Amino acid sequence: MNSIRGRLLLWQISALLLTGLLVSLITYQLAWDAFNRIRDYGLEQIAYSVVRHGVEYDNDGEVRNDRGQFVSQIWAADGSLFYSSLDTGGPPLQPPGLRTLSWHDSEWRVYSLKEGGLTIQVATSLEHRARKFAEIAPWLLIPLAVLVVLLGLLNRAAVGRALAPLKRVREELGQRGSRSLHAIDARGLPDEVAPLVGTLNELLRHLEAALESQRRFIADAAHELRTPLTAVKLQARLVALADDPDERQAALEQLAQGVDRAAHLVDQLLGMARLEPEANGQGFEPVGLHELAKRAVGDFSSLAEARRIDLGVGACEALTLPGQPRNLRVMLDNLIDNALRYIPAGGRVDVDVLRDGGTAVLMVSDDGPGIPEADRERVFERFQRLAGADIPGSGLGLSIVRQVAFIHGGSVRLDNRPGGGLRVMVRLPMAVQVPPAGMMK
Repeated sequence: MNSIRGRLLLWQISALLLTGLLVSLITYQLAWDAFNRIRDYGLEQIAYSVVRHGVEYDNDGEVRNDRGQFVSQIWAADGSLFYSSLDTGGPPLQPPGLRTLSWHDSEWRVYSLKEGGLTIQVATSLEHRARKFAEIAPWLLIPLAVLVVLLGLLNRAAVGRALAPLKRVREELGQRGSRSLHAIDARGLPDEVAPLVGTLNELLRHLEAALESQRRFIADAAHELRTPLTAVKLQARLVALADDPDERQAALEQLAQGVDRAAHLVDQLLGMARLEPEANGQGFEPVGLHELAKRAVGDFSSLAEARRIDLGVGACEALTLPGQPRNLRVMLDNLIDNALRYIPAGGRVDVDVLRDGGTAVLMVSDDGPGIPEADRERVFERFQRLAGADIPGSGLGLSIVRQVAFIHGGSVRLDNRPGGGLRVMVRLPMAVQVPPAGMMK
């Protein structure tokens, strides 16, 4: 049985039946003891009645028959049996008081009274007592049976009423959908259910935020992809319409650039999707940040040389920290790529790796135009690019950088570079400090 209601009813009814059985046994024993005391008292009263009134006779002179309920006997002072209600004489003479004896293979209860030289003895069979008690015993169990049935019904109703809040929560959850993930009303819920509903509401809030972020991401991605794909389509038509070889070559170059922009955007979108908490299943392992920075600079050196930009590694301390190598490399690639895109030919980009206490500091500095202080927070949002920027890009680079930093429990800060330009400073803890999932954006 895997039902809370069924388990509660099973335990309650089982406990009720066991309690009822115990009470029945106690009641039976108490009633039997009381019945025996009353019967013993009855024997005494019969004996005293014989002393006061003597022996009654029927009109025909015979002794009144006791009809099998008890045996009455009278002995004379010399010990001879003067009277017996049984022809066989009855149980043997006993000392004064109550006694239990065995006679004719049966147990008998006997009361003897010595008075005025006579001994009056009254006896009854315990078997006869048991038969009489068996006739009234069922009536003792009727109230208990009614009580068990009544309590069983009341327990069933109480369990149903106690579990009603769970039914209400289940019905409210059944009404939730991807478009209606609002919180469940926790007012009036029992103390045992309220924490569960609070946890569910927290889960619904995270789920709603994740779905909203996904919907916004898909809408933004579709909007951003429309522009480069439209441009590629237009450039392909221009290639088809170009008759002059020079015009065709120029159109082909523009087409290639459009394809590169679309490919770059798709690559950025895939990188951003992989950083989502649900998709990011990478574990942490020791990563040499200084080695990662040197490899990234080496990989971008050809592009920097083609754009006549001085790209190099500055201060570089040997630092090893727990992290995700692939994502840290994605972060470095985006930082360097952004710097190379936004500074003019003849500029300079420096990559530094430093230690600040228990924190590793990664800095990428350039002598480009920089970012106004008022716009520095906005550029971390997805698909956000500075107004008037005519340099191709996806608007996802810094958003990816911040997400990777958050995954590693770090932070990102934009500052002015001494002498002009922009300095991006990423601080990463040297020990694992993964932020809660709700902090990742």
